[in-house]
Amino acid sequence: MQRNRLEVVGYLAAKPALRYLPSGTPVANVRLGESYRYQDGDGKPQQHTNWHNLSFYGDLSRVAMTFEKGDNIFVEGTIEQRQFTPKGDGVQRIVHEVVVRNCHLIAALRGATTKGATVTTSEESAIPDLQNGATDHDGWPVG
Repeated sequence: MQRNRLEVVGYLAAKPALRYLPSGTPVANVRLGESYRYQDGDGKPQQHTNWHNLSFYGDLSRVAMTFEKGDNIFVEGTIEQRQFTPKGDGVQRIVHEVVVRNCHLIAALRGATTKGATVTTSEESAIPDLQNGATDHDGWPVG
């Protein structure tokens, strides 16, 4: 038996970018970050963020374009590998991406009052710093 299915919940790093394939099919691309916390060997708290490249094809690209930077979303899809050679340096590259089959908005970032509202005034990461009694994206207390 073989299975290629991925479920990820995280925060969008930017507003999705829309492009069109030569066939005319719309594709929206964006990166999603999901973090976890742990203690290193010295007992110091650490945080690691995994970044996932997401591709929304066809009708899902229209859904993706309603998302904003920092939105907390759930995606279900498959992991696919692509190879390409950029014209600039001619070096072949391999990328892995999540081809989204299903998605929905979980909740706005803390502090946001409406969808698309400015959450911070500085250029901060889309993944919030979970400090001072906050909970992480799984609902566990942090700190």
